[in-house]
Amino acid sequence: MNFFIAAIAWLFDPAHYTGAGSIPSRLLEHLGFTLVTLVFASVIAIPAGYYIGHTGRGRRVAILLSGGLRALPTLGLLTLVGLWVGIGLEAPYVALTILAIPPILAGAYTGFEAIDRATIDAATAMGMSGGQVVRKVEMPLGLPLLIGGLRSATLQVVATATLAAYIADVGLGRPVFEGLKTNNYDEMLAGSILVILLALVLEGIFALATRLALRVVPTASGLQPDLTR
Repeated sequence: MNFFIAAIAWLFDPAHYTGAGSIPSRLLEHLGFTLVTLVFASVIAIPAGYYIGHTGRGRRVAILLSGGLRALPTLGLLTLVGLWVGIGLEAPYVALTILAIPPILAGAYTGFEAIDRATIDAATAMGMSGGQVVRKVEMPLGLPLLIGGLRSATLQVVATATLAAYIADVGLGRPVFEGLKTNNYDEMLAGSILVILLALVLEGIFALATRLALRVVPTASGLQPDLTR
């Protein structure tokens, strides 16, 4: 209990809100790192997931690949990539992008697979091309599950990006590792609390986004005749 009170006191110390290593700057670093990682992973995973979900090809490979990537130990992967590319931000970006791909990939292709086949057949019968079916039917209807995949990837990256401070001076992991090195458990616990709070805030944002997507989905495709124009 004393450690927790001391950590709260550390968080409210005005000295920790100014300078290069302040809490706001570390928070922005962590958010920026997370955002860039998710963009990299999404550029790879979303098109691949849409292709798998639309065509049905490569699903078994995707499942095996996703399962294998999920099983990788984060710290071990960070260390391995760090030895390969050197100390700096490149290693955490590469490692966490690899770890963020599986949930986004799964969200993309399961979103398409969950759509009632009769809906796809109706769109095709109305004269929609394959591309139009993807853009105007499958993508809107699959959006909630894609958001779910992004949500899982975001929470995973936010949590594991803390380990990026092990090989790079970035993010909310710095207070954790600095506290560990100096036996300053107040700082270490305070850094952990910041990561937890950030994860909870982002969880709430994605939960809201999912609810909004579910409201939009019934009218998103519509299957109105003018959608084929």
